[in-house]
Amino acid sequence: MKEYSITIVKTNNPNILKFETNHLLVNRKNYEYKNIDEAQNSPMAQQLFHLPFIKTVYISGNFIGLERYDIVEWEDVKDEVAQQLVEYLNAGELVVMEEDTDKPIAVTVYAEVTPNPSTMKFVASKKIVGDTYEFKNIDEAKNAPLAMALFQFPFVKQVFMDENYVSVSKYEVAEWEDITLELRELIRNFIADGKELVSHTAKSIARVAHPEAIDENLTENLDDTSKEIIAILDEYVKPAVASDGGNILFKSYEADSGTVNVILQGACSGCPSSTFTLKNGIETMLKNMMGEKVNEVVALNG
Repeated sequence: MKEYSITIVKTNNPNILKFETNHLLVNRKNYEYKNIDEAQNSPMAQQLFHLPFIKTVYISGNFIGLERYDIVEWEDVKDEVAQQLVEYLNAGELVVMEEDTDKPIAVTVYAEVTPNPSTMKFVASKKIVGDTYEFKNIDEAKNAPLAMALFQFPFVKQVFMDENYVSVSKYEVAEWEDITLELRELIRNFIADGKELVSHTAKSIARVAHPEAIDENLTENLDDTSKEIIAILDEYVKPAVASDGGNILFKSYEADSGTVNVILQGACSGCPSSTFTLKNGIETMLKNMMGEKVNEVVALNG
């Protein structure tokens, strides 16, 4: 019998906490429940709704996300909730009554060009991962079965995953018109077969190559300017770069020079147009919104 443990992870939303487990909870899809009636197929979610401060329950892969009402603070109840979850899981109780896993998952995947000619974005019609992951080689991908499969192609240089898409960067030896269909079918079949795309042990692999990047879920020790920069990047910049198959991480802020250091990942890394985007987009925005506090934005490619 599996022995479960829980790790509590803060999110950008102070009302939501993630309770990550060391084993996969669900295989087929992501689940969201707004009330106990919606949770009829999840005995665990129904039990959680007996806690009067639980507003929403999310179950995906190896974590349970819980949104609270304002009647309590997470600091006062999070440890008790974590303990209840551990006891529930270790008692062998059912998490979600999932549909027949022998049936293929209905999913479509389409290829989308990005501003980076070396990177193609493969977008799925459903959410496929609960976090952001970047793999620069097959060794880094050892805990990510889909990335491992993609690296079997000699022309695959880098794999980036986030939410509902996979960005694949290639070497110049191959042309997109010759390989796009093959890559798209591999990704679609992987999802449709219900295979594990990324294992729970890969939860922090997105930052392995850049341990100097700030964990934006844990910003208590940062200065107010850095917190403000992160908030602007999250709200205005990340959605835009994500649509291009990339990501941006805050690295540091140098108050003396007004320099903001960021890390570009996925399609944004090494993109010929990233310098223009950085200077005429991100840098201009931060200067306009923060005045003299920001003088320059410098990027390190992921």
